[in-house]
Amino acid sequence: MNPLLEIKDLKVAYGGIHAVKGIDLDIKQGELVALIGANGAGKSTTLKTLVGMVKPAGGEIRFDGKPTAKLAPYDYVGRGLVLVPEGRGIFGRLTVEENLQMGAYVRNDKAEIANDIDRVFSLFPRLKERRAQLAGTLSGGEQQMVAIGRAMMSRPKLLLLDEPSMGLAPIIVQKIFEIIRMIAAEGVTMLLVEQNAKLALQTADRGYVMESGRITLADSAANLLANEKIQQAYLGE
Repeated sequence: MNPLLEIKDLKVAYGGIHAVKGIDLDIKQGELVALIGANGAGKSTTLKTLVGMVKPAGGEIRFDGKPTAKLAPYDYVGRGLVLVPEGRGIFGRLTVEENLQMGAYVRNDKAEIANDIDRVFSLFPRLKERRAQLAGTLSGGEQQMVAIGRAMMSRPKLLLLDEPSMGLAPIIVQKIFEIIRMIAAEGVTMLLVEQNAKLALQTADRGYVMESGRITLADSAANLLANEKIQQAYLGE
């Protein structure tokens, strides 16, 4: 079976800075894959490139068997490739429910959209309580729930999560990762970029380690958790 996502020799440059230096990465249908590494390693740049926000300088990205090179940024969601960005990127002046509806803008199956909003509210009961509240007035954790819920409304084939725990209290982080595990258990394929390497690897099936724009290690999440170099560099052990 071909990978759902296949990256070959991907290069990305900002001006004269080579942020991604020829990486290979693949994700199979139904996998939850973690991409870990220090700040500035190129992880977020990789995610932005996958959804057309940044143009690659070289290499190839294939999604669902087809190259993505000629897609416009707004075409990716319709194809099923959806990013929950670092910093959440919610619509602060829209209500929680309106944000969720925006996640379904590529769809026109009204009854199913309503069902999916109910599904998001079952995953995030706190959002149901605040469905009419302006999203910009929510706590950081609640805004992260809105961002994930909005992405789920597009029925993604591959969900990209960029630093979902950033700036959140530990108890909220645990709640967010419980939801990520639940979404993965439903069969949604995910690529997770996360500073909390231990939590990411405890959640993922497989992992890649990125350093200075290169993939330096790829293995099962369990093996990476047990790797002494990874423990010393990223797990604080």
